[in-house]
Amino acid sequence: MIFDTHAHYSDHRFDNDRHSLLISMEENGIGNIVEVGAGLKSTKEAVKLSDEYSFIYASVGIHPCETADIKEEDMEWIKSLALNEKVVAVGEIGLDYHYNEPSRQIQKKWFIRQLEIAKETGLPVIIHSRDAAEDTLNIMKTFYPSNAKKTNGVVHCFSYSPEIAKIYIDMGFYLGIGGVLTFKNGRKLIDVVSQVPSDRLVLETDAPYLAPEPHRNERNSSLNLEHVARKIAEIKGITMQEVINITERNARELYRL
Repeated sequence: MIFDTHAHYSDHRFDNDRHSLLISMEENGIGNIVEVGAGLKSTKEAVKLSDEYSFIYASVGIHPCETADIKEEDMEWIKSLALNEKVVAVGEIGLDYHYNEPSRQIQKKWFIRQLEIAKETGLPVIIHSRDAAEDTLNIMKTFYPSNAKKTNGVVHCFSYSPEIAKIYIDMGFYLGIGGVLTFKNGRKLIDVVSQVPSDRLVLETDAPYLAPEPHRNERNSSLNLEHVARKIAEIKGITMQEVINITERNARELYRL
């Protein structure tokens, strides 16, 4: 079944139909979902959703755009939540230079601190990196050496070159592939998917964001992942079911399930 490795069902856009949507997942071929924390509030809600639904797991972390007012006690709280048996990763964490705030120095500080928490708890990480390829890699290289012998995490919504993709894979990371692959301007990601082995790819929605064609600009959900799987199958020259099977296996290895 399809494994959605990255979603945000605690978002307010699901307030009117969250439960009915989530309980429809299994009958529509969705096996598991990881609800991703991206701040103090959404992290708390991610753990709550994972407690309420057996097929949902959670990650805990502070998105770089939410780091402006973070304190060390928040980090200790994140670390305590990481001990929950339904928590499978630290994230999403990283760097986002698309906007000027918070400052790059603040983002780096809390990115590094959360990478330390991941090391301390033994959990994989979910990496967010936007317009910050060099700084993200330089920081991660201090934590994850090349020729990694184990899975260390996933680069969410991968948006860089095939060359950078290969560096991350060598460090023990998967690449999160979502709706952008189906966009008309998704040529760079198509090149990445064509060159990266299938056993290093996982499916993700980033719901409610980044809905694939033909639903672009609509609210996204895990039900749309068949469009992404179909596009990967087309690129790889295999069946959609093979893509679903491979990426589900990859997701379970990623999150150690």
